[in-house]
Amino acid sequence: MAKAKVAVLKSKPQTILRDVERLCELAGMKQALGAGRTTILKDNISWHYPFPGANTTPWQLEGTILALKNAGFADISCVQNKTVVTNAFKGEDLNHYVPLFEKYGIPVLYNFRESDMKWLEYRPKARMHVLHKIFPEGIQIPDYFLGKNIVHLPTVKCHIYTTTTGAMKNAFGGLLATKRHYTHSWIHRTLVDLLAIQKEIHSGLFAIMDGTTAGNGPGPRTMIPVVKDYMLASADQVAIDAVAAKMMGFDPLSLEFIKVAHDDGLGVGDPRDIEIVGDDVSRESWGFTVGDNGASIVGDFMWFGPMKRFQKIFFHTPLVNVFIFGSEAYHDYYRWPLKDRKTFETWQRDTAWGRLFEAYARGEGAPPLQAQHGDDATA
Repeated sequence: MAKAKVAVLKSKPQTILRDVERLCELAGMKQALGAGRTTILKDNISWHYPFPGANTTPWQLEGTILALKNAGFADISCVQNKTVVTNAFKGEDLNHYVPLFEKYGIPVLYNFRESDMKWLEYRPKARMHVLHKIFPEGIQIPDYFLGKNIVHLPTVKCHIYTTTTGAMKNAFGGLLATKRHYTHSWIHRTLVDLLAIQKEIHSGLFAIMDGTTAGNGPGPRTMIPVVKDYMLASADQVAIDAVAAKMMGFDPLSLEFIKVAHDDGLGVGDPRDIEIVGDDVSRESWGFTVGDNGASIVGDFMWFGPMKRFQKIFFHTPLVNVFIFGSEAYHDYYRWPLKDRKTFETWQRDTAWGRLFEAYARGEGAPPLQAQHGDDATA
């Protein structure tokens, strides 16, 4: 298997937009995407509340838009999805995406609105591991995705079901409909199947991952934010996830979704076969661990434990609404007001990235790209 390339740069708020553009150049974004095609931005809203490390950052989004436009990709859209625990409209507002969409003229479409796109049956050419069994009535994908580029915008963080989550997992919400929770017991191989489908339907794939504040602990929502100042980019979805996992302190090939995708030839998951360009991260190993929280303990019991054999009763019937309500109550009415909002406010007050987030909230944002030429730029 040929070597993959992953670009990694250490950044700071004063130069972040310039650094994202340089990152995209180093990683070969222009060569990876189909010229003259619409490019879909697929941001990552793991929690509609602005918890650091959980969601695409506004500087990640703005830097990507500028890099695309400056590389000649003028036709850009964004596609949002909803999940049982996140509200796309609330998320794009509280994370300050909406002013950027308006500033740069980016239309936003929603895969759950029939007026924006329709779901059609897709028969993959690649051998599926699990999706054909999970959805025996047919695999459904949004018609809007066909023949377009897609740029994923994940963050560097842990995940209670997949240990880490990044570019490969970012396809989950956009490419699967509201019954995507059926896949949780087979989540690793689901991600591999989705990558195989993406390679068939998109004219180009690319990922820009934000590790300026990374998420340690039981993600993708209830985490410990750790400032790391890194940004990553790659056309290889497996390789960028492998590099991020290694930086977090995990063995990439011990993660099933990376190992199976690597073995299937969908990307490179072995760090020895990945060329890192940009900054040296060979000594980065942050010692992250996943751990558990209240929601993850229930999830492990229902999806992977003794109750797994009964999941069709619980999750394929109206009983699923009990679990949806429980998750919403735990995250939005217990964790956020009593714990995680304070964590967010401390991060916003005490860190450079938190203060930049506040600058976006005020409508100021990062210094303009043309001002980001040297280390003396000011935020």
